[in-house]
Amino acid sequence: MRFQKTFRLLALVLVLSMLLAACAQPTQAPAPEQPAAPAQTEAPQAPAETEAPAQPQPPAETEAPAQPQPPAESGGFQIPDIEEGKFNVAMVLIGPHDDGGWSQAHYEGLVYVQQNVPNVHTAYIENVPEGADSEQVFRSLSRKGFNLIFGTSFGFMDPMEIVADEFPDVVYIHISGYKSNQTNFGNLFGAMENMKYLAGMIAGARAKLDGNPKLGYMATFPIPEELRLGNAIALGMRKTCPECTMDVRWINTWHDPVIEKEAAASLFDAGSQVVFTGADTPAVADVAQEKGKWGVTYDWAGSCKVERCLTAPYWNWGPVYAKITEGVIDGSYKPGWDYFDADSGGLGLYGFMEGQELTPGMKDLPEDVISTVRDLLAKMLAGQFTRFDVFAGPIKDNQGNVIVPEGEKMQQSDLDQFPPGAPGLECKYCMYWWAEGITAELPSLGQ
Repeated sequence: MRFQKTFRLLALVLVLSMLLAACAQPTQAPAPEQPAAPAQTEAPQAPAETEAPAQPQPPAETEAPAQPQPPAESGGFQIPDIEEGKFNVAMVLIGPHDDGGWSQAHYEGLVYVQQNVPNVHTAYIENVPEGADSEQVFRSLSRKGFNLIFGTSFGFMDPMEIVADEFPDVVYIHISGYKSNQTNFGNLFGAMENMKYLAGMIAGARAKLDGNPKLGYMATFPIPEELRLGNAIALGMRKTCPECTMDVRWINTWHDPVIEKEAAASLFDAGSQVVFTGADTPAVADVAQEKGKWGVTYDWAGSCKVERCLTAPYWNWGPVYAKITEGVIDGSYKPGWDYFDADSGGLGLYGFMEGQELTPGMKDLPEDVISTVRDLLAKMLAGQFTRFDVFAGPIKDNQGNVIVPEGEKMQQSDLDQFPPGAPGLECKYCMYWWAEGITAELPSLGQ
């Protein structure tokens, strides 16, 4: 009897212990849904100017289950599946989604869409080289049934245009570039020249304070976009440092950390005190840290991490992509030439946006410079100062020629194109000149 009572008592204690442990166990909160990443497969050899180094597998929380081998026309890339009953959005990235720059900014914009637009499924493919391989990827995504496809590199423009004609029910949005069929193939970009102009003001003031009035600009490819951004830097630079000059190095790649570091070192060694990058990674700031000078990173808010990063003009693609996705879903968005300014919320300047502090390289700049930048940024965010104000006359080139007369402003066709411009979109002033203070020669057209 004592044994039975003892046994029952022990059993009761055991049951109560299990119940208490179960009650104490916290419920695991579900992780927010992320864009689906295709299973990694070996990519074909890319041209030298767009080849990205091998990257690690996507993190476990965003990795999608392995997919069947893609058909031959996918060019060796694993094509993600759609989700039936949802609006399916795909993104094609030139580099890895965690590159610390251009591609990461776009990827985070896609995450924003996934988390803020109802009934949407998103997916991405990374490290896609420009040219024939990208055309096959866009075609394969279209055959899979994606409704909206973003292509995030200049060299995706022509392949997307071709595929858009084959799939009239799919909407294609190309970032940068200048083409659109005004039906299902649209062009999208933003006025990064605004932020580069402000960063040029900061860099000019920094170089002047350091007693070395020389800047450098690490440009990617000789396209209008790179001349436009370089000129915006120089125009801002001359506002705070009229005696400053700026050298230019062409690196002919969007993403190559080794080449980016070599070019940055070359500019610093040639005497530049502050160097800007037009490429994807924060390599310029890493080199600045080694040299005891200053780097200005680009594209992603998280790129300005080291002490010698002066600032970073960056993109905030989430609100822009969400607005487009919602507009395509409800039929209110019409693909065309969509070029947004700072009042869209799609642009930022690190150190000056809400919740950010000035970087170490800005804290000892003259107060009037910081105040001027803050005031001008506020006007940009309110829509009172636009890209056309950045390129308002009088503007002279580095040969002393008047490019834009006083009282005139460049128009969109001027900002986007080399002369003479596309048929029907001819430019008056165009973007084939270097501003005062730039010591480089113009690139040869056609190279």
